[in-house]
Amino acid sequence: MMVMTAKVDMKKILLLLAGAAALILSLILLLGGKDDAAQTAAPMSSNDARVQFLRDFGWDVTTSPTESSQVRIPKEQSEVFERYNTLQKGQGYDLTQYAGKKVMRYVYKINNYPGATEPVYATVLVYKNQIIGGDVTDTAAKGQIRGFKMPEATTPATQATLPQLTAPTTQATLPGTSQTTGAATQ
Repeated sequence: MMVMTAKVDMKKILLLLAGAAALILSLILLLGGKDDAAQTAAPMSSNDARVQFLRDFGWDVTTSPTESSQVRIPKEQSEVFERYNTLQKGQGYDLTQYAGKKVMRYVYKINNYPGATEPVYATVLVYKNQIIGGDVTDTAAKGQIRGFKMPEATTPATQATLPQLTAPTTQATLPGTSQTTGAATQ
């Protein structure tokens, strides 16, 4: 029987392990961390950016949200969700890809809605620091829910006809959550 022995250099083993750890960390940063870094630098990560987003549509809004909460986009789509998502699709958004995900909901009071007699609010839905949808809601008795675009005084046809959607002041609890939500997530 023959027995062989080998001398192990601890310094070489530690260097090899450190190199492997550095390689794994590099792969995580390049592959897994790339999306997170891009999302952190996204323009909607701050309140000022969301306010500016609304101002870009011509809205004069309060600089602090009147409400902010985490809400879940429903997994099961209802008739109300479909109508609301039709409004979103008209703005270039689609909430179906966020079904079941938790998103942030920020509500801002609009100060310059044309002809408003009751409060008007802009709701902005944000997922991973990106705006994924939202609306402008006139809380008057015959108020409308519309997209972010400023209404033209002579074209009521630009308003969305969503009779069962209610203003953000009407609250409902989504199944499985303890947060309250408004029309944007029902």
